Amino acid sequence: MTSPPGNRRKYFLPLVLLIALLFGAIIADVWTGDAEATRTVTPMRIVSVLASHLSVPGLHLPPAPGTVDTIVWSIRLPRVLGGAMIGMLLALAGVAFQSLLLNPLADPYFIGVSSGAGLGAAVITLLGGTGLLAGFAPTLAAFAAGLAAVMLVYALARVNGRVPVQTFLLAGIVVGSALYSLTKLTVSLAFRSGEAYKATAILTQLLGSLNYLGWRDVGLLLPFGVIGALVLGANWRELNMMALGEESAAHLGVDTERFKRRVLVAGTLVTAAAVSVGGIIAFVGMVVPQIARRIVGPDHRRLLPTSMLLGGLVLVVADWLSRVYLQGLDIGVITSLIGAPVFCWLLRQRMVTMG
Repeated sequence: MTSPPGNRRKYFLPLVLLIALLFGAIIADVWTGDAEATRTVTPMRIVSVLASHLSVPGLHLPPAPGTVDTIVWSIRLPRVLGGAMIGMLLALAGVAFQSLLLNPLADPYFIGVSSGAGLGAAVITLLGGTGLLAGFAPTLAAFAAGLAAVMLVYALARVNGRVPVQTFLLAGIVVGSALYSLTKLTVSLAFRSGEAYKATAILTQLLGSLNYLGWRDVGLLLPFGVIGALVLGANWRELNMMALGEESAAHLGVDTERFKRRVLVAGTLVTAAAVSVGGIIAFVGMVVPQIARRIVGPDHRRLLPTSMLLGGLVLVVADWLSRVYLQGLDIGVITSLIGAPVFCWLLRQRMVTMG
């Protein structure tokens, strides 16, 4: 059934606006910094750097100085693009988990996925295996540990062959807390081993940071993110049906238990990719989907892309605030400081609406 033109415009305009805002935020984040760097990195020099590295045909610009090329291409651009991708993946996972569990409190952090993925990446760091498998070892370990965490939560919550969503959420909080404690144990072990750089790397994962992102990290995010996004995007109809309730979805022909497993694996995949590169960044997966629902409504055909764009925008803006005004404060701290009061407001609004 085709949507009326008015409805199409209603949902098309927010997407265009978000794309424009995200593009503008990326440009601002690449361009601005401390006063000296801002004088050196001008918009024309940014275009020159991009043209030289991307080999844009027909565009002949004077080459940018070597320091500008390093700042733009090697430092800022991969950090900004990686941050945008991490925000997109966390928001995507948040939409999937909230719709699957019928609970706005659900996100990768609260159901144990982020803690499990963080533990997997931390163990690889502790063992000195970050360079294995062409650099994919932390991401694969994060996925394996995140999936194991979800399977444990799934087993704990399973009753008579079914998994009640509220029980799943409570089990996720318990398992996630335990795994987060084990991750902190790896920090202690790293310090005791005399390898402080490993402890620092694990602490960075716990806090959530974009400070050391490079092109290799962008390359690690891309395949896992694309696969997870395609799987979740292809199941938008089923997500709409699950939002009506498990019984309603079953009556409409959805194999709910099989669908739950598929969404959990895809959500774990995108979360693991984000956590292995950027660490544990809380509240993005919880708050962003709720804001996106207020913009475009509950239809997942529109909600999924809107949440991804909004999630990318949130992290890019947070990264810009961190670099320009907050002296490089870890981005996970910023999202928590901003996300906690926003979440409290959303929760209060929900409580007032319900009664």
